[in-house]
Amino acid sequence: MTDEVLVTVEASGLRRVMGVTMLAVVGVALLSVAVSNPPSLAWLVFLLVVGLGALWLAVRMWQGTQYKIELTEEVLRCTDGTVIAQVSDIEAIDRGFFAFKPSNGFLIRTATPGARVWLPGLWWRAGRRIGIGGVTPGSQSKTMSEILSAMIAKRSF
Repeated sequence: MTDEVLVTVEASGLRRVMGVTMLAVVGVALLSVAVSNPPSLAWLVFLLVVGLGALWLAVRMWQGTQYKIELTEEVLRCTDGTVIAQVSDIEAIDRGFFAFKPSNGFLIRTATPGARVWLPGLWWRAGRRIGIGGVTPGSQSKTMSEILSAMIAKRSF
């Protein structure tokens, strides 16, 4: 087995900037409504919490989308050093229309659960489910999911 990268998924610069900008605009708009025309106390708290949450999410997305996801023959990993999943541990891949998956991405189901991790716009993991995608191009995600599916099919023979 080699450590050669078969395919990568990364957020393009324009998608990255657009995603972060949209979240930041929502956050600033909510905060400006809360400050300029404060409604009742309950709405004020709601607007402040959601506005600050959107700004926090924009910062996390900017930080998270600087990395890439790489697929080798053995592992699916992030360039920050995190091993997302061992290829031998992957049970199924779901690219279906109604799958609970990221935009332009796919869902992986593993045999063993992992810790919860979330890099907004790139990938997330909750237990045995891993979502790949977000602000990534659909063509890269589709290529990665097809190669993973072929690797799983090859392993079952």
